[in-house]
Amino acid sequence: MLFIDNLHFDQNGLIPAIAQDWVDGSILMMAWMNKESITKTLESGEVHYWSRSRKELWHKGKTSGHFQKLKGIRTDCDSDTILLSIEQIGSIACHTGKRSCFFKDLETNEDVLYPPSDACSELFKVIESRKSNPEEGSYTNSLLKEGDNKILKKIGEETAEFIMACKDKNPISVANEAADLLFHMQVSLAHQNVSWEDVLKVLVKRRGAPRRNQK
Repeated sequence: MLFIDNLHFDQNGLIPAIAQDWVDGSILMMAWMNKESITKTLESGEVHYWSRSRKELWHKGKTSGHFQKLKGIRTDCDSDTILLSIEQIGSIACHTGKRSCFFKDLETNEDVLYPPSDACSELFKVIESRKSNPEEGSYTNSLLKEGDNKILKKIGEETAEFIMACKDKNPISVANEAADLLFHMQVSLAHQNVSWEDVLKVLVKRRGAPRRNQK
């Protein structure tokens, strides 16, 4: 394969591969691949790495059930690192049982529950955390406590303010009102037990869908 022939492997015939969640962009793990594992990955659609300790092909998830479905593959500008866009089965990539291998915060030396991801996904994690562990004085908790009537009323208000900002053609106001609307929509999602990941998956499916006829 021409793609593989253009890669720059190290003296041991290996190249680092970074696995990234195809929905929210979270970095899940880093491992090593060689020509054989890359070929097997492309042929099977499931990620295979090369185990340096066992010196053998490593089918990710074969033992644990936490397979990685390949969604895309890229290389960096120097062709010496691979980026794998993957669907992580079971939401666990690390052998420790955590979602990501990158769970140690060097500044605090503490374990973090989730890997860094896009701002909207991070926001929803905070909202879910407030739902599970209410904090006194939290605006989010006050919305969740009052339920649909309060949340949906706020969504209506924020929608109207977003529309007016658009009519006024004020980019700063539009961005601020869009952020307010998005926040309240996420609170409603949490209240309805719908995850932000569910929403992102719908968008991902639509991304490659055929264009709709516009009549």
